[in-house]
Amino acid sequence: MTNVLPEHVENLRTRTHDFIREVVIPAEPRPGARLTDEAKAGLQQQARAAGVFAPHVPVEFGGQGLEIEYWSPVFQEAGYSPIGASVLNCMAPDEGNMHMLNLIGTDDQKIRYLTPLAAGEVRSSFAMTEPHPGAGSDPDALMTTAELRGERWSISGRKRFISGADGAGFFIVMARTPAVEGAKAGATMFLVDAANPGVRLGRHIHTIDRAIGGGHPHVDFEDCLVDRDAVLGEVGLGFRYAQVRLGPARLTHCMRWLGLARRSLDIALDRIGQRQIFGAPIDELGIAQEMIAQSVIDIETSDAIITKTAGLLATDGKAGSAMSSIAKVYCSEAVNRVIDRSIQLCGGDGVSDDLPLASYLNEVRPFRIYDGSNETHKWVISRRASARRKKAVEHGEPFLATLYDDEENTHS
Repeated sequence: MTNVLPEHVENLRTRTHDFIREVVIPAEPRPGARLTDEAKAGLQQQARAAGVFAPHVPVEFGGQGLEIEYWSPVFQEAGYSPIGASVLNCMAPDEGNMHMLNLIGTDDQKIRYLTPLAAGEVRSSFAMTEPHPGAGSDPDALMTTAELRGERWSISGRKRFISGADGAGFFIVMARTPAVEGAKAGATMFLVDAANPGVRLGRHIHTIDRAIGGGHPHVDFEDCLVDRDAVLGEVGLGFRYAQVRLGPARLTHCMRWLGLARRSLDIALDRIGQRQIFGAPIDELGIAQEMIAQSVIDIETSDAIITKTAGLLATDGKAGSAMSSIAKVYCSEAVNRVIDRSIQLCGGDGVSDDLPLASYLNEVRPFRIYDGSNETHKWVISRRASARRKKAVEHGEPFLATLYDDEENTHS
């Protein structure tokens, strides 16, 4: 984060940096434990008072109004603590839902859903993933359906691994819809209150990560009736809107976890700078220096990819969404490497609860699966590269390093 930032961004980054270290880190639960709702509410109130709450949310909805191309420096500071993003109300899945509601929600939807979500009064969830053979890394396999019955839609389907579902105030539900009233058949997003009698919370899925409040349970929608105004955006355009959400959401995961990678390296550097082996400080040994250098390279390369992708998302959503696949793959693997090396440098203490590094590894490991598995993203990246090359050859042109072809990327 060495680039010169506009004054308002640097001011917010600095205040976030200080708030995380002075207020949030001392309040962290023991490694592997979840932050309680009561503790989070108190910390969020302090974040509001410090002027660092909801950095990505427009000012009119109670946030700091930070432009997307400048989210990374602030989100990395928040991510320096595993609870920092939750305290600042910029954690998944809420952050992605806020962004999408702000871009495509109606005025009434923003008042009803975005305003309390941005204020931290409720949590939300994004319900797309389904049990096999339903939608997962391939959203085209979507099996949940919605049928228009007069003035109401009936939604039916089973969802699984729905992050944040337990305790959420509402869901954004992806369902397959038929051609209706001039709209083409496709997928549609619906805003569904958790109190709707057609919503049933199912079995929790135990996972190694703890940072996302509300877990990752199953959720069933059984003849779940919602009014016409529950449609988010337009009928049949759900997959298109998913990219509005998923491109930035992939990238903000990268930002937050890169902050945690920075902290992991700091912990390791402090540790090995104070310990000796074979008569020399560990940080003066060549094998340790190699590991440190590789971690610095991974961190700085990730930072550069994130910065480029954020700039594209601000100016060209399609190119930015395509680039976010590259960022997601590289950063999720680089962050994992940095934390793993930090554990290795700290030896036995690294895998104990005496240091928080092992719990950090548990937090970041699922990111290679969440938001679309890395293997799926690599397949899409490869397919785009082949299509670009074929197109260039057909037109007798040199290979141009554009980021996408004419095919819509609908994979998460």
